[in-house]
Amino acid sequence: MAGVFEIAAAGDESYFFKLTAPDGTVVAVSPLFNTIKGAAAGITAVRENAATGLVVDRSARKAVTQSASKPAATSSSRPAPLLTSR
Repeated sequence: MAGVFEIAAAGDESYFFKLTAPDGTVVAVSPLFNTIKGAAAGITAVRENAATGLVVDRSARKAVTQSASKPAATSSSRPAPLLTSR
């Protein structure tokens, strides 16, 4: 089952959406929009960009570099995520 986008009112004239995972975990909450159409457009933008978006690590920790002669041991068969630092 896929996640669910929900649009909700935040006061009299503001709206937001949240993305909830199948297990009920809230994955993302949007900023406020002035209209329901604006919130729906935000959902469309997330759906179009999320699948192709890069992950950018803006944490304070230093990036770990790895020697090309020693590949990393992974416990997962999934490919590593794309990370960039800026």
